[in-house]
Amino acid sequence: MTNSKDWQSLYINVNLATMSDGSNSYGEINQGALAIAEGKIVWLGKEADLPVYDTRKVKVIDGKGQWLSPGLIDCHTHLVYGGNRANEFEMRLQGKSYQEIANAGGGIVSTVTATRKASEQELLASALPRLTALHQQGVTTVEIKSGYGLDTVNEIKMLNVAGLLADELPVTIKRTFLGAHALPTEFKDDADGYLDIVCDEMLPQVVSENLADAVDVFCEGIGFSLEQTKRVFDAAQLHNLPIKVHAEQLSNLGASELAANYNALSSDHIEFLDEAGIKAMKKSGMTAVLLPGAFYFLRETQLPPIELLRKYQVPMAIATDANPGTSPIHNIHLMLNMACTLFRLTPSEALAGITCHGAKALGLAESKGQLAVGYDADIALWNISQPAELCYQFGVNPLSSLMQDGQQVLTNVS
Repeated sequence: MTNSKDWQSLYINVNLATMSDGSNSYGEINQGALAIAEGKIVWLGKEADLPVYDTRKVKVIDGKGQWLSPGLIDCHTHLVYGGNRANEFEMRLQGKSYQEIANAGGGIVSTVTATRKASEQELLASALPRLTALHQQGVTTVEIKSGYGLDTVNEIKMLNVAGLLADELPVTIKRTFLGAHALPTEFKDDADGYLDIVCDEMLPQVVSENLADAVDVFCEGIGFSLEQTKRVFDAAQLHNLPIKVHAEQLSNLGASELAANYNALSSDHIEFLDEAGIKAMKKSGMTAVLLPGAFYFLRETQLPPIELLRKYQVPMAIATDANPGTSPIHNIHLMLNMACTLFRLTPSEALAGITCHGAKALGLAESKGQLAVGYDADIALWNISQPAELCYQFGVNPLSSLMQDGQQVLTNVS
C-alpha cells in the first residue's frame, strides 16, 4: 500500500462492489472511498476511515452516492470477422435446416470466405463498432479469438487485427488462436491433414510473432475429435501457451476433462458437461464459461449444469460469445440478464461472471476483475442504487464513467 502522499486520484462518496468475495456477494463497501496511484488501486475502504491526504495533489472524484465496480470483462468473443449471416438467420426462421443452409454456401464457410476476402483495414473497420459497443457498456478487457481464416495467412491477419483494436480503444485485448475451429473446404474430409498445418505451421508462426495469449479448440462432433483436440493441446503445451476449449456444447465428448489434464484456463459452453468433467475442472482450477447468448440465439434446451458447478464450487464466468453465426450480440448487460433469467444465476453470481471470474478465465485473476489493493485501476462508475440493477434491466446504459489503468476514458455516458 502506497503512502497517501503518493495518491493521484481518489473516489469519495461512493459505494463499492469490490467483487472480491467470488460469487457469494458483491463484496459491498457502503459509503466508501477508493484511491489510485500509477494505474493501480492503492487504498479502499469506508470513507470515514480515509487517511490524511494532500488535497492539493490528489484529484478528488465525487461519486455522488453511485456504485463503483471493476471494469467489466468479456472473456469469450469472436469480434473479428468479415461479412454477416443475417440471410441465414432468416432462412433458419423459414424452416431451413443447418445442412440446407450449408449446402447453399452458408454456415461458417461463408464467414471464412468473407474474412479471407477482407483486408486488415476492412476487418478493423467492421470490428471497431462491436468493440466500441462493449466498451461503452463498461467493458475494459476483451478476449478475441481467431478461427475464421483457417489458413496461415488469414489466421495471422485476424490476430493482427485483434491487436490493432487495442490501439483504437483503451481496452485490454487478450488474443486466442482458434485455428482448430472448423475444417476449411480445401481440407474437407481431411481433418488430420488440416491439423498438420495448424500445429506445424500456423502455431509456430503465431508464437514467433507473439500474436496469441492462449490456444483454443472446438471439440465437438461437428468440430474436432478428442484425439485431434489432444494433438492441438500438445502443440500448445510445447510452445508454453495456455489452453482453452469449446466443449460439451452439443454433446459430451469429455473435452473438459481432457483440458483439465492440461491445466486449461477454461471450458466454454458446457451445456452437456457431466459430473466427472466438473470434478476434473475443479481439481485443476479451471473456470466454466457460460454463453447464454448462443443458448438463446440457437434456441437450445439443454441447460448448463449450474447446480453441479455450484456444488463443486467451479467459478462461472459469463461472456457474449459475440460472433456472426450463433451469437451476433454485443451487449454484456443483456448477458447478465440472460444468465439470471435463462440459467437461474443469482445477480451476484452473474456479476462475478463478468468481473472476477471473467478475469480468471483469461489468466488475469491477480490483476483484474476486482476492486482490491494492487489491482489494475480498471473501474466503472454506475448510476444505480444497488448492484443487482446491472442484471435487472438492459437497453438503458447506467454507466456514468469508466477508468482504464487509472485514466478516465469515458465520462457522462448515461
